[in-house]
Parts: sequence; structure tokens; C-alpha cells
Amino acid sequence: MSNESESLAAAYIDYLNYERRLSPHTSKNYARDIAVLLKHLKQNDVAQVHPQHIRQVIAQLHGKGLSGKSLSRMLSAWRSFYHYLIRKHRFQHNPCIGIRLPKSPQKLPNALSPDEAAQLLQFPADHSLTIRDSAMFELFYSSGLRLAELTQLKPDDIDFAERTIRVLGKGSKTRIVPVGKFAIQALQAWLKQRSLIVRADETALFLSHRGHAISARTIGYRLKNRAIQQGIQQNVHPHILRHSFASHVLQSSGDLRAVQEMLGHAHITSTQIYTHLDFQHLTKIYDAAHPRAKKRS
Repeated sequence: MSNESESLAAAYIDYLNYERRLSPHTSKNYARDIAVLLKHLKQNDVAQVHPQHIRQVIAQLHGKGLSGKSLSRMLSAWRSFYHYLIRKHRFQHNPCIGIRLPKSPQKLPNALSPDEAAQLLQFPADHSLTIRDSAMFELFYSSGLRLAELTQLKPDDIDFAERTIRVLGKGSKTRIVPVGKFAIQALQAWLKQRSLIVRADETALFLSHRGHAISARTIGYRLKNRAIQQGIQQNVHPHILRHSFASHVLQSSGDLRAVQEMLGHAHITSTQIYTHLDFQHLTKIYDAAHPRAKKRS
């Protein structure tokens, strides 16, 4: 792969960071996927790539065991890279357009049952760290936030009068999300504790015991251990509370568009996976309740 191709890839990542202002995590993912493309193109410069080259790379990666979902993500990154090259560097065509991918079975996200969610959140908030954890976990479940969104929150993002929170989501898009009563109460309790430990220059809503912004890794660790302490059997991570939020709201309301809005999904197809979770829930109710659904011994 030529130095020119590598320079173009580096320029694209700079564009994502400084013009589109994507999160460091998202930019890193784009950089990784484009690096895979450059590695497999070998002697071909990005300017010389045609659809058959892309198909060959896809076939090689699929042969190594990459799923359709992973390949779809990579192809999307490559397609966006070539869109940039057409706009900024006068490339003539996008070789990723029209490429069909091998399909893989759709894996449904795990979600807690409403009873498990209640069990997870019913723990004594009797000192500063458990008061903070209660506020974090209640907010996750109440409003369906992503982990990165939670870590970026500031106290001013909360509107207690309206019971809403302002969230900076993917692509630097802001949305307003409702906050439930229990989360509001937990946040009010935490803000009292926060005022006692916050450093003068710190703006993050959720802090470590030293008064600095808490890391995403620490949040995941605290949630996992709390789930174990509360007797939850499955592996609990921050995203499972987002899945649980979406599944439970959809079960209660059936309003897919509202769930899409609250989750910050750009496309309704991203939200539709929760209709499968909802159907699973209804199927369980049917199997338990309908006399002709029960197996006879």
C-alpha cells in the first residue's frame, strides 16, 4: 500500500475528528476498519480500487469468520471514506456502492425483565458512592442512555422542573429525553453529595471519590458488581440497561417512533429489533396462558 493511500486515510480521520467532530471512540473505529481495507488491498492504491477488489476483500474477511454484521459495519466505513475522497480529493467513483454482503443470523440484544431491573436497582444508597451509583443506574434505565452519553453529562443538562435531560448523542446530535421519578430523586440526592467532593474545574455530572469525572470503565465495573450483589444471574453491562429501557417502554406503549426518538436512533430499522424482543415477551405470555399452547405430558 502506497504512502499516498495512508496519507489519504489519515486525512479522512482528521476530517472526522475536527470537521465532523465525531467522538474519539467512533473515529478510532473508522480508523481500524479503514486500516483493514488498506491491508487487504495490498499493491492497489485506493484510487485504483474497483468493486471487484472490494468483493474480494469481503470474501477474504468472511472466510476468516467475520459475521455479516461486522462486514456491514466495515463496508459502511469504507463507503464513507470514498464519499470523502470524491468530495475532497476529486475521486471519480465509489467502489463500495452496490456491494452485497453475506447475511448472518440476527442476534437479539439481551434485556432484563422488569422484575430483574427492579431487583438490580433496589439497593441501599447509604454513602456517597452508592448514592452516585443509584443515580447513574436509575438514569441508565429511566432514559435509555448510551454509556458515552452518560459520561458526558453535566449538572446543567438536567431540567428538574420538566423532568428531562439534554443528551449529546452520536454525531454530536442533541436530544431531550424524559427522566422518571425514581431517577429524578436519585439525581437530587447525588447532586448534594457531588457538591461536597467536586474539584473546582470539574464539570462532569458523575464523579469519582476524588472529585474528577468517573471513567466509563469504572461505571461498567460498578454496574457488573452491583448486579452480582443483587443476585442477577446474567452478565449486566451498561448497554443492557439501554436495551431493557427500550424493550420495556415498547412493551407498555407499542410506540416504536417514540422509542426511536428517545434512543437517538437515526433510522427506525435500528429500533425495530426491539419489536422482536417484544414479540418474545408476548410469546412467553401466550405459552404460559393459552391452554392449547401448553405441552401435554
